[in-house]
Amino acid sequence: MPRTDFKQLLEAGVHFGHLKRKWNPNMAPYIFMEKNGIHIIDLQKTVVKIDESAAALKQIAKSGRKILFVATKKQAKTIVAEKISEINMPYIAERWAGGMLTNFPTIRKAVKKMTSIDKMMKDESSWSNLSKREKLQITRQRAKLEKVLGSISDLSRLPAALFVVDVMKEKIAVREAKRLGIPVFGMVDTNSNPEGIDFVIPANDDASQSIELILSIMADAIKEGLTERKVEREKDTKEKEAPKKEAAKEDK
Repeated sequence: MPRTDFKQLLEAGVHFGHLKRKWNPNMAPYIFMEKNGIHIIDLQKTVVKIDESAAALKQIAKSGRKILFVATKKQAKTIVAEKISEINMPYIAERWAGGMLTNFPTIRKAVKKMTSIDKMMKDESSWSNLSKREKLQITRQRAKLEKVLGSISDLSRLPAALFVVDVMKEKIAVREAKRLGIPVFGMVDTNSNPEGIDFVIPANDDASQSIELILSIMADAIKEGLTERKVEREKDTKEKEAPKKEAAKEDK
């Protein structure tokens, strides 16, 4: 897995923190300097943290487990939807529904409800027997469920990890993950508290370029893990089939 490019981080503005007066003192170890009243993040430390996080996410993906990405802020929504859907990982780009993790069985029921609506809509005999009003109500209910749960419809069990863009905005998601012992990966800006975040990535969590670059690195690492998993499984299958093929030859 290639080391993160320092120059790329610089060009994407990953180093720009918040105004000095808005800082969280717990971020002091990750701050390089203050310039014109703005804190500058130490990108040398960011590089190390990005590489650590990417390596950990790669291993999780390689093990076949899921990572849930959470990014509901305006400048991150589209990016997370594009980058994470490409690697078939679940994500939340709209409002975080309280209890998404801590009340997971209820969330699964809602997903099943959405699936049953889909089946009904595809069944012409059932769908045609409904009145216009009933169809409208069901369609609206389906759209509402899709907005909140569409991207996690394949999540059949709790995720192995949570990746968050802006730990302050997504504090409810972080709190739920911590309560369940799910490791949290997070982009943490200078105004946020890194305590309680298992994999801290000190970075500008407001600029779309910064968000896109870091999510791209994480997505590439996950993709690498998934590819290695596929190769290993194919290798195992061939090794298991080899003795059978040899036995078949001997029988002939």
